[in-house]
Amino acid sequence: MWIRSGNGSSTVWLRVFHANDNLSASEGGVPRSRGASVSRNACRRLITGFWCFIHSLLGVRFAGLKRAVITGGTGGLGSAIAEIFAERGWEVVQLGSEDLNLADVDAVEGFFEGQRCDLLVCAAGIIRDEPLARMGEGSWDDVFGVNFTAAASCAAAAVPGMIARGKGHVVFVSSYAALHPAVGQAAYAAAKAALVGLTKDLAARHGQAGLRFNAILPGFLETPMTDAVSPKRKDAIRSLHCLGEFNTPAAAAEFVWFLEERMPFTSGQAFQLDSRP
Repeated sequence: MWIRSGNGSSTVWLRVFHANDNLSASEGGVPRSRGASVSRNACRRLITGFWCFIHSLLGVRFAGLKRAVITGGTGGLGSAIAEIFAERGWEVVQLGSEDLNLADVDAVEGFFEGQRCDLLVCAAGIIRDEPLARMGEGSWDDVFGVNFTAAASCAAAAVPGMIARGKGHVVFVSSYAALHPAVGQAAYAAAKAALVGLTKDLAARHGQAGLRFNAILPGFLETPMTDAVSPKRKDAIRSLHCLGEFNTPAAAAEFVWFLEERMPFTSGQAFQLDSRP
């Protein structure tokens, strides 16, 4: 699990190791997707990061430091969101599949219990496109479980702490497929559409407690999740965009930050971020 703490001008990375971690020397103790540079301030950053982690364990927060938890946090979009928030002074917890089993409700509840979470971004997701008639029950359960049930479990676990603090924000990453599913995306589209319904239900239910719930439909993003899509298929999808270009993880992440920091009275909404009509 990666914890990032930013002060607006620098970012401190902390790696929290698990017993089953197997970090190779080539990874160098930094995220696989990012290079590491050694600066003259390396020692200072290491010490700052160490004490930030100790304070986090003790439940003591630096003044003004807010905390975001991102599931799917090591993916293309999750990493971009983490980078934006860390650069702008947030403490960010990036959860990958090896850090927390989102299918284990007890593990999810245990993770959030007693842990501050000002913003929860549910970005974990998988795609297994297959015609419904040929899709096995196990494949349907896997797709629906990761894309919807896991997000619902995380929200349910984070909400009590948010209610106790009188504020909090949950952002669900839905999909254009929720509104316009492609052929063979029945399970994925159903799960992503369910997230939009969940967003509106939770917003209505917990608005009086000061909590916000929103969903984003970021559009087709060129990330590791879509690497398997053929160039021909990508061109066909791109042609559906009025602007002729895909959205980017960085632009979607910027919107999530804007939604959190500049739209405090917005809740229960689903925002489509690409240019498909």
